[in-house]
Amino acid sequence: MIVMKFGGTSVESAAAIEGVAAIVASRRKLSPLVIVSAMAGITDQLVSIGHAAASGDWQSAFAVLESLRERHLRTAEQLLGKKRGATLAPRLQPHFFELENFVRGLAAVRELTPRGSDYLLSFGELLSSIMVADAFAMRGLNAEWVDSRECLVTDAAYTRAVPQMADTRERCTAKITPLLSKKRIPIMGGFIAATRDGVPTTLGRGGSDYSAAVFGAALDAERIEIWTDVEGMMTTDPRLCSDARTIKQISFNEAAELAYFGAKVLHPATLLPAIHQNIPVYVLNSRNGKSTGTEITAHAPPSRDVFRAITAKRSVSIVNVVASRGVMVHGFLRSVFEALDRHAASVDIVAISEVSLSFTMETKRLPQALLNDLEQIADVNCEREQAIICLVGEDIHGKPGVAASVFNTVADAGVNIRMISQGASEINISFVVSEEDVPKAVRRLHEQFFPREHKSAPVKTSSGVHQEISSNGDAHSARAKRTVERKPRSPRRAKRTAVGRA
Repeated sequence: MIVMKFGGTSVESAAAIEGVAAIVASRRKLSPLVIVSAMAGITDQLVSIGHAAASGDWQSAFAVLESLRERHLRTAEQLLGKKRGATLAPRLQPHFFELENFVRGLAAVRELTPRGSDYLLSFGELLSSIMVADAFAMRGLNAEWVDSRECLVTDAAYTRAVPQMADTRERCTAKITPLLSKKRIPIMGGFIAATRDGVPTTLGRGGSDYSAAVFGAALDAERIEIWTDVEGMMTTDPRLCSDARTIKQISFNEAAELAYFGAKVLHPATLLPAIHQNIPVYVLNSRNGKSTGTEITAHAPPSRDVFRAITAKRSVSIVNVVASRGVMVHGFLRSVFEALDRHAASVDIVAISEVSLSFTMETKRLPQALLNDLEQIADVNCEREQAIICLVGEDIHGKPGVAASVFNTVADAGVNIRMISQGASEINISFVVSEEDVPKAVRRLHEQFFPREHKSAPVKTSSGVHQEISSNGDAHSARAKRTVERKPRSPRRAKRTAVGRA
C-alpha cells in the first residue's frame, strides 16, 4: 500500500479536488491511503476565530465562522451537484454547530488554552476530509471516511503532540487494514490526532505531512507521497532565484536539514518515521498528475554540484549573552544552557567565545521571560530581523576550499556575515545575515554553485581520492559507489554548535 497526502492548496477548491480525485484514481491499484489537509486558508481562519472570541469580539468571530461555513457548503455543491450536495450538508452541519458552541464558550470565558486550540483547529481537517471522501465516492473510487482521531494516538502535549507509535500501529491495523484489504480507499484528515482517552490533539502547524509519514510507518507502506503545489524540492526558493531547478534525488539527511532550516515543502519532522522504516518519500506536484518530483531515500547518488540545495530561514533573532570578566566560564555556560532548558528554547545556531555566547532563535518563539532570566547572569542584547542561510550537501567537509568559496561569494555580494556554523553537521554550512540581504546572497550563491552549464570536474574527497563528476551526476569510481552504499547517518537537527562568530 502507499500513503498519499494532499496539502491545503491541493484541496482548496472544487476544481483542485477534481484533480486530486484523478491522481488517486491513477494509483488505485497500489491500495492508497489518502490524507488531506484543511482547505487552503481555513486553519488561519480558525486561528483568527479563536483570537477574536477569546478577546471578547464574538461578532468578528462569528462573521469569519459564517464565511467558513459558506465556503465549504458552496464547494460541496460544486463538487457533488445540488442534490448530492444537499445530502452532504446535514453531515457537515453538526460540526459547524459544535464549532459555534465552542466559540460561544470562548467568548464567555475569554481564554483559549492549548487544549482548546487543538480542538478548534481540528475542524479544518475534519470538514475537508468528509467532503473529499464524498467527492471520491461519487466518482467511483470506493472511498470511505475515517476519523484520524481514532487512529493516530499521541501524548497530551497540546499544539505539538508526539505520536505514540505502538498504539497508533495497533489502531491502524484494526481500522485501516481491513478497508485496504477490501480494496476501499480510506480518506483521513492530517494534522489531527487524539490522546489514548480520546481528547483531540494536533501535531502542530504543517503536521499533515508528519501524520502521513506516521501512518505510512504504522502500516509499513511501500512509499509516501507528499502532493503539494510545487514540482518537488528545489535547489533554492524560485521566488529568490529564477534559475532554481528541481532536485530529482536527495538523501533523508539532506532533506531533513533543508526542512529544518527553512525549506517550506516539508514539515521538519516529516521524515523521521520514514527514516526509521526506510520508506521512500516523494514530493510531487498535484497540479501535474505526471509529476516525477523529488525522491527522498536513505541514500542518494552523488550530486553533480558541490551542494544539493540552498535554503534560508527568515525572522530569526541573534541573542548575544556576554558575562563579566572574571566569571568562571564553565559556570557561565551552565547558567545559560540551564535558562534555555527551563524555557524549552529550541535554538538553531550557537557560537561560543571565552566569556560570551550567541545563539539564534525564531523571533516568534523567543520568550521575553528567557531574556529576563539571562539578564540576571550577564549583559544581553537581541538583534532581530536576521536570517539563516544554509547550504546542504553530503560530505562537503571532505572537499577542501568549499567554506572559503562560500564566504568569498557572500563577501563579493557585499553581504556581512554575523555568525557562522560549520563543524556540528557534516552536511551543511550555515551562517546568519541581515534579513534584507537574503535575496542577493542566495542569488549569488546559487549562481556560483549551481551554474547553468555543467562540465566534468575533479572533486577531491576526504580520503584524497579524486573522482570525476560528469554532467549527469554520476561518480565514476569505486569510492563513489561506496559512498552511495554506506549506512545512513541519523539526522542531527538539535542544537548546532558553531566554530565561531563573524
